[in-house]
Amino acid sequence: MAEPLVRPRPLTREAAELRAGRPDLTAYVDRFCARVERVDPLIHAFVPESGRHGRLRAQAGELAARYPEPAGRPPLYGVVVGVKDVVHVDGLPTHAGSALPPGVLAGPQAVVVDRLRAAGALVGGKTVTAEFAASAPGPTRNPHHPGHTPGGSSSGSAAAVAAGLVPLAVGTQTVGSVIRPAAYCGVVGFRPTYGRIPVAGVVPNAPSLDTLGVFTADVAGAALAAGLLCDGWRTDPGPVPEPVLGVPDGPYLERAEPAALRAFEEQVARLAAAGLAVRRVPLFPDFAEIARQLRTVNRFELARGHADWFARFGGLYRPETAASIRVGQGVAAEDRAAALAARERLRERVAEATAAAGVDVWLAPSATGGAPEGLHSTGDTVMSLPWSYLGLPALSLPAGRTADGLPLGLQLVGAAGGDERLLAAAAVPAGLLARG
Repeated sequence: MAEPLVRPRPLTREAAELRAGRPDLTAYVDRFCARVERVDPLIHAFVPESGRHGRLRAQAGELAARYPEPAGRPPLYGVVVGVKDVVHVDGLPTHAGSALPPGVLAGPQAVVVDRLRAAGALVGGKTVTAEFAASAPGPTRNPHHPGHTPGGSSSGSAAAVAAGLVPLAVGTQTVGSVIRPAAYCGVVGFRPTYGRIPVAGVVPNAPSLDTLGVFTADVAGAALAAGLLCDGWRTDPGPVPEPVLGVPDGPYLERAEPAALRAFEEQVARLAAAGLAVRRVPLFPDFAEIARQLRTVNRFELARGHADWFARFGGLYRPETAASIRVGQGVAAEDRAAALAARERLRERVAEATAAAGVDVWLAPSATGGAPEGLHSTGDTVMSLPWSYLGLPALSLPAGRTADGLPLGLQLVGAAGGDERLLAAAAVPAGLLARG
């Protein structure tokens, strides 16, 4: 009988069991490596690593010697995590999904990895990314339907959690690279407020937009990880009443495919029927202009970040990335500055509309539909675009399936800096959606 490809594992339970010594770390590492050997050739979530088993056994032994008794073990003691291959990890090369010599991209270990290791986690390996976290896909397949994309650019991280290779994986999002693959792979994806997790040690895409995020099996796991990785996390956000939910009517929402929009409206109706307040609010009437502004910033910053590498190794870049860089080379600095100024005005307008409507959490589809067939594209980022541009925290919850059985996601968006309240408020919608 074929081993199932989809088997997500709750982080909170796994972390608690490991802290209690069930199983011991050596057995846990052995099981992880055995499943990677069996399953990863089918989905290609991890960057190949010849010495993975030996490295992890040695690191598990060091960790066990440091914490011989359960008391005092850190919260992620022994948990094996996946780290997107644009994030520097000491001892593992950074390829960033590219053909550039890894020494060219080398740098000090990322702050987010320092925090994972301080919490007791073991880095199971680098997860596959689209080239330079842009749009040229890697080889990763969707565990639900291997003929379909897992999304991107955090392809491997989403697929690794969906397949149960790891209970936690780190990704990055510039526009839609956490929320979309989480939806396509049927897991939880959390993108904090811009800047809440330091990006030091991460190969940049567009620094004005780049944000680290996490993939887990459930909201509780995302909250555990966020509390360890985000700056200034408040473990008690205070009383969190049932949130008032806002639906952003207008041209943005209309960018979802008809089937996905029908599913979204069914999800909204289910939440309203359960007693949650839902308010429909016209938002983003100038959505096409917002999208243009974001792409101006993104392309300009991508081109500037790669100026040296592209000049030396341009022939090694994939066509999609090279085309984006060339577009960015033609963007004037004053156009980027104007777009960023427009973003500040947009932030004010959205904050005013949110307060006027009394909305706590915005709702939207996590993606335009289910994962597209084929591996030539990672899908459309548009449903994440305005929230990423504004730097707001967003969460994707598994929310039903398409007629073809592909997962769908419901996106919840909170206020800037309100990450703790967003995750706390998500508990009720998550429970209702899980019951079908």
